[in-house]
Amino acid sequence: MLEKLEAYLQKLVADGAVLAYSGGVDSTLLLAVLGQIKQKQAGKAVALTMQTPLQDERDTDDAAMFAGQAGMEQIVLTFNPLALKEVCHNRKDRCYYCKKAIFVRFREYAEANGLKYLLDGTNADDLQAYRPGIKALRELGVVSPLAELGIGKAEVRQMSAALGLPTADKPAMPCLATRFEYNTLIDTAAVRRVAQGERTLRGMFPKVRDMRLRVHGNLARLEVPPENIVQAAARAQEIAAALEACGFDYVTLDLQGFCSGSFDKR
Repeated sequence: MLEKLEAYLQKLVADGAVLAYSGGVDSTLLLAVLGQIKQKQAGKAVALTMQTPLQDERDTDDAAMFAGQAGMEQIVLTFNPLALKEVCHNRKDRCYYCKKAIFVRFREYAEANGLKYLLDGTNADDLQAYRPGIKALRELGVVSPLAELGIGKAEVRQMSAALGLPTADKPAMPCLATRFEYNTLIDTAAVRRVAQGERTLRGMFPKVRDMRLRVHGNLARLEVPPENIVQAAARAQEIAAALEACGFDYVTLDLQGFCSGSFDKR
């Protein structure tokens, strides 16, 4: 499958390609393969990263480091999605408006620099989940090589491991807006509080793979995998103190355990 992906991307690089690069598992795989292609053939490929308050700054730093290692040119743009009312009010279709605004800017960059294709890391599994942002990608003609080739997350991780990529086993880190209930106001301070809380918890539990801090007003609800609930409960007072220091008044542990996109299921 790796050879098939490389052949697919080779055709795009010949006419110039811009990759929307977040530093996550999917876009990093595409970045690595594009970097290899650039060493073999003429053409141009550039990685564009959008820095926003809804991403942890450490993820942006990691993305920049790997782009350099892969020999890819990376351009970092900045944008605050919270300036959009649909995003700051956390509408259920928030992702559509956020992604549309970001990819319009990416498309403008591609056109201004004579690069024909705009790529992203949507994989085949994403097409089966609630992803309102995919509509924006289709409207803007964004090419999703992984989805086009039927490559899901498990295969992405397998190929990443085969290439020795540091992201092969990296947990999913969706936008921080997913930590808030729909139809509640989000501001930069609230997002920073969540980012700080999750960063603190990851430091306390470095071996817990999936962890989310869901926000209900001034209450923080911690989700960890079911097998880690007892471990977290044993450090309840320590967790509560750490999150209260971040600005939360109440702290709870979700006994149902970690659930990706839990607010989408309510």
